[in-house]
Amino acid sequence: MEGIIGITAKIVIGIVAVEHLYILWLEMFAWETKGKETFRSLPKHLFKDTKVLAANQGLYNGFLSAGLFWSLLIGDSLWQHNIALFFLSCVFIAGIYGAETAEKGIFFKQALPALIGIILLLLS
Repeated sequence: MEGIIGITAKIVIGIVAVEHLYILWLEMFAWETKGKETFRSLPKHLFKDTKVLAANQGLYNGFLSAGLFWSLLIGDSLWQHNIALFFLSCVFIAGIYGAETAEKGIFFKQALPALIGIILLLLS
């Protein structure tokens, strides 16, 4: 990834990675506090009972984040491109699924940033 498009792609990859690291924190460690503020559509009484499920979900978001950060550290440009494309595609698919099954806003918060990263990668 070279040039301004490649640099922009790396910035977007970093942003998506940080976002999913935040989601990991939210779902694994702050589910009963900040989670209640973030997921206002869920009844407050469910947070204690769903803490373990949310932590499991947060762990998966952590894997997405780790893969995206890893892609930024790979020296071989072809592998860097392919690994980033794979993890961005995973985020995009998860965002589409979340938008269809949980909350429409997930498309704009997760799927769209990943799609922008995918497009930038393909253009770089």
